[in-house]
Parts: sequence; structure tokens; C-alpha cells
Amino acid sequence: MQTVPHYINGQRVESAERFGPVFNPATGVQEKQVVLASRTVVIDAIESATGALPEWRASSLAKRTAIFFKVRELLAERTNELAAILTSEHGKVLSDAAGEITRGLENIEFATGLAQMLKGDFSQQVSHGIDVHSVRQSVGVVACVTPFNFPAMVPLWMIGSAIACGNTVLLKPSEKDPSSAIFIAEIFTEAGLPAGVLNVVQGDKEAVDELLDNPDVKAISFVGSTPIAKSIYNRAAANGKRVQALGGAKNHMVVLPDADLDMAADAAINAAYGSAGERCMAVSVLVAVGGIADDLVSAIEKRMKTLIVGPGTDPASQMGPLITGEHRDRVASYLTGAEAAGATMVVDGREQNFDSDGFFLGVSLIDHVTPGMKVYDDEIFGPVLSVVRVDTFDEAVKLVNDHEFGNGVALFTRDGGAARQFEFEIEVGMVGINVPIPVPVGSFSFGGWKNSLFGDAHMYGPDSIRFYTRGKVVTTRWPDPASSEIDLGFPQMA
Repeated sequence: MQTVPHYINGQRVESAERFGPVFNPATGVQEKQVVLASRTVVIDAIESATGALPEWRASSLAKRTAIFFKVRELLAERTNELAAILTSEHGKVLSDAAGEITRGLENIEFATGLAQMLKGDFSQQVSHGIDVHSVRQSVGVVACVTPFNFPAMVPLWMIGSAIACGNTVLLKPSEKDPSSAIFIAEIFTEAGLPAGVLNVVQGDKEAVDELLDNPDVKAISFVGSTPIAKSIYNRAAANGKRVQALGGAKNHMVVLPDADLDMAADAAINAAYGSAGERCMAVSVLVAVGGIADDLVSAIEKRMKTLIVGPGTDPASQMGPLITGEHRDRVASYLTGAEAAGATMVVDGREQNFDSDGFFLGVSLIDHVTPGMKVYDDEIFGPVLSVVRVDTFDEAVKLVNDHEFGNGVALFTRDGGAARQFEFEIEVGMVGINVPIPVPVGSFSFGGWKNSLFGDAHMYGPDSIRFYTRGKVVTTRWPDPASSEIDLGFPQMA
């Protein structure tokens, strides 16, 4: 059985203390095992990153830029190879895996502009003979803890900006699909990144705890569920670290009566069931405003009957399995709970049969869902779309704003005035107007509001540069013996 190792100081390291299973979700068969780091292994990796830091933070911006251009070239050339790894461990279809890599490459492309992004400010002659300038310098050793649902894209979000800013990195990927992290680290090495700048530590809570507590780790980036994000934020902040912790989501798609019905129905299908709903930006609640509800539900139900659910390696498949059997069963339990709570089951994914022992679940559509039902309140993270009916635009806005999560939201309408008002009033970090999954391009930053984000900094883009650097202001005066004197008063500009 293949063993997925760590990657420390530029080479693969197999620590044989503990192992975790890595399944192929399409077959339900364990095909690999991943080493799980002890605290000792994590400390070794931290020491490697600490040792590489002085040279890397002193490296020229030109050298860093050249490495990132090479990383972008290598990842683009080997997209199919990495996509196959993603599909084998996560289960998503190959086209979706390739799309994930493409979105990750946007952040590598953003990092190639580091010479512009790291520019400071300069003011000459702020006082007689005195100049002031500011610079941005690396934070130091940073840890990136990434989720299972995007095992290539989210690591690229984090490590691109972190390394470009002169930091060294410890990447702790999900133990459910760990191989892509090793692939990416070796790509960086092939592109010329010095040993120790990017290290991959495989592991579970024991590894994360050491990253949170170790004083040599100066910043933590995390994406995962809200309870864990909140815990990581509190613990890391208490230890004096910078933290950006992205949590859960319950993304609403509001459809006004004037919306293009077919466009809205297609968008709902794509955003709810792509990647089996295992996306933090997936639409899981459809808010039908006014009289459009019946026709919209009917249009979505009709389209659902044509969806092909199967192995991600099958070109005909449009949706693959869920990540684990336990997660599939958890998602299915929400369907039972919704019926018991009084919602209407339009399409029940449990009724679809699969000739496989993989972790498959069919797509589900639930109508007449209301706040207070667990299927509405909780982040399900599966191929389940709930329909909430409201009478007015104002009710729809209030519904979205009252939810504890504020990651993403979409509005479908032909009315520009309504769209502008929605954009202004909605309390959500990422908004799409006739765009169902409003993930920002790499030159903007990704992040939600409310219980979807803990910390002040959003992910990638301009916010990431501020997060992975510290500002320093330098006030300069060159010696002028004639003006030297003793003055204990507070310095004043003149």
C-alpha cells in the first residue's frame, strides 16, 4: 500500500509512528495510508522552516518572482496529473478537479506581482533634514491548515502569498486527501524554491496543536468548519499569533420574480450539486420570492433527473461521491430530519441506487423549508438544496442577514435597482449578481462575514499581503553636527 509522506527540508520523510487511511471515495476502498505526525516531527519541520527563513527573507524579489513564474508553468503543464490525484482521493470529477487547479493558478499569477505588492511609501523632508519611509517585511514562519474539499486550490491560496512575502511555510493538509500537497511542494522545489521554505506536515489534531502552541510559528491560516475555526482563532490568538480562520457557510441564492427562470434553474443546479455540494461557496438555500417558486422548483426538479452521478474518472459523470462514508451518512440524516420537521421532499437522493461500494449519495431537493429546521440552520456540505419561500424582497434580505453565516450569496434578477439595493443591504462577504458562486478572482480577496470568518484578514489577494507581512516605518536624518543638541522634549516636526 502506498504511503503518503511528509515533505520536510526539501525531501520526503516517512514517520512510521501512526498512519491514517486514505480511501478512493468512488470505490470505498482504502488505497493509501498517510503518515500522521507526532509533535516531534512537527517540531523538526518548524526547525527546518526556521533555519531557511533568514536566507529566504533576504532573497531578492527578482529571484522570488522567477520561481513563481516557473511554478505557474509547471503546474499548468501537469494539471492533468494533479487532477487525477485530486479525483482519486477526493472523488470530484476530473473536469472539476482541473477547474480547481486553474483557480489556484490565479493566486500563483497574483504572487508573480510581488515586486509591486511589497512596495512601501516615502515622504521626503517631513521635517528639516528628516525623511520617512515605510516597508513591509515577512512575518516569519507561518502555518497553513487546509480542508479536504479543495486540496490543491486552498493550499495555493495560502502558500502563494506567504512565500512571495518572504515567509517560510508549514502546510498541514487534510489527512483525507493528502497527496496533492506533496505534489505541489515538489513542484515548488523543481521550480527552484530552496529547501525548508515550504514543508508539508501530514497529521491530525496532534500536529495542529503543536502549530498553534509553538512560539516559532508566527501566523496561522485556516479553512474549515466554524467550530474548529473559532477554536483555532481563540487558541492561536491567545498565543500571540496572527490568525485568519475561515469557517462554515450557508449560501443563499435569492431569485426575484423577474429573473430569467431557465438561467436561475441552471445556476441552482450547478452551484448546489457541483463537487457533491462539498464547497464552502456552494448554494444550499434557494430563496424564491413571490410567485416564481412553483415554476422554479419544477424547472430544477426536471433538470435533476438528467444529472449523472458516478466515478469522477468517468467522463460521463457530472458529480462524484462524497469524501467518506461517515460524511455521506451524516448528509443523509438531514433528509430524514427535514421530513420529520414538515418540509416537502421533492427529490430524495437516498432513493438513487449505485452499483458501487463508494460513498455515493444522489442529489436532493427539499421544498417548504423554514428557519429553525436543522436542514436550514446547519451547514450540510452535501448535495442538498433547500427551498425557502418568501413574499417580498425585504423578507429575502432579512432571511439572509439573520443567518449566522455570511460567506456568499447570490441574487438573480433583471432589475438593476434591486441588485444595487441588495448589494448595499446584504450582510455577506461575497455577493454575486446573476453569478451563483461569487468566488473572487485572484486579484481580489476571499472571505465572509459573521461566523464565516474569525480574524480581520480575508484570504489571498491584497488582504493576504497585509496578513503575511508586518509594516515598519523608518524615520531618517543624516548627521549634521551643527544642529545637534540635548532636548528631552517630545520630538516635534518643524
